[in-house]
Amino acid sequence: MKEILRKAENHFEAREKPFPESQKDETQVAYRPTQPASAFSQTAHLHTQPAFQEPSAGSERSQDAKTKNIEQGIVIRWLAIILICCSMQSRAEEDIRLWNGTETKAKSVTLTPFPATGDSPSSAVIVCPGGAYCWLAKKTEGTEVAKWLQANGISAFVLKYRVQGFVPYITHSRLLFRGHQYPDAQNDLQRAVQYVREYADEYGINPNRIGVMGFSAGGHLAMMSGIQNCPPDFVAAIYPVVSMSHPCSHKRSRRALLGEYTKYSRTMRDSLSIERHVSSDCPPVFLVNCKDDHVVKCHNSELLDSALTAQGVPHRYIQYQTGGHGFGASETKGTAECRAWKGEFLKWLRRLEGF
Repeated sequence: MKEILRKAENHFEAREKPFPESQKDETQVAYRPTQPASAFSQTAHLHTQPAFQEPSAGSERSQDAKTKNIEQGIVIRWLAIILICCSMQSRAEEDIRLWNGTETKAKSVTLTPFPATGDSPSSAVIVCPGGAYCWLAKKTEGTEVAKWLQANGISAFVLKYRVQGFVPYITHSRLLFRGHQYPDAQNDLQRAVQYVREYADEYGINPNRIGVMGFSAGGHLAMMSGIQNCPPDFVAAIYPVVSMSHPCSHKRSRRALLGEYTKYSRTMRDSLSIERHVSSDCPPVFLVNCKDDHVVKCHNSELLDSALTAQGVPHRYIQYQTGGHGFGASETKGTAECRAWKGEFLKWLRRLEGF
């Protein structure tokens, strides 16, 4: 890319130099457009000859060469612009491998930053897409959410955490091999929070304003971070899975998180049921779900709301009547009613003390 830029610079510097007196002919003197011209109009001017002058073959070749140089310069300039834009985009969304240089073998775990721009340090949100701990809804509940946050002055980081995977879900291969299960995803998120705090200055982030936002099973993961050691500063749980022991439990998420054998353990089910472990020092929570959610039953969020209220945890709970499940930050999925959650979250975040 540097070579292309150098050629482009040399080319346009050469164009700005005046013609030597010996090279000025009548055609060159006649070509003096009073306004900037496009590449097409420049070509037309260069091929225009005075009516009274018979053009020579050498003059035509010279003009053709100049036209070709102009066209090449335009191509080089556009290539340089495209390469610069691609380079900037690559740097803005470069995946960070969270476990590199550690004993944990998890190359698939990445954090993709979407840093906000601004003069003062911004808040930051680690985004956890849903997918029943089986797969990840990377677009609707990942990159689209991150870009929306970024556009509103909030730095975002999309976490690709370890999940069961589609093949183990179909084949039940974890009956023979451990695969990915609890506490893999929880460790990935804890690592992500530590990373963002450590490099807050580099990303222009206030280290005391780092939150986690999760959707569906990602909402369960986000809430788990709020009741464990080194919690984030706030949590947003959007139509979350909450309980692993109540009849309203999302069974696919429970099986994927606990494994083929542990899913039957009452002790493990209880230990991973959020509503049973909320404490008074839980960070502030923004909670949203829809009454007509037929994927993760709305009673999950109601249980969490009751637990947060009982412990006196500052939180905002919104239950919409319509919207279903899986709408993320989309402008088209769900209903107009449920899509209002984004504006409500921004207002809630601004009202938090110190944000």
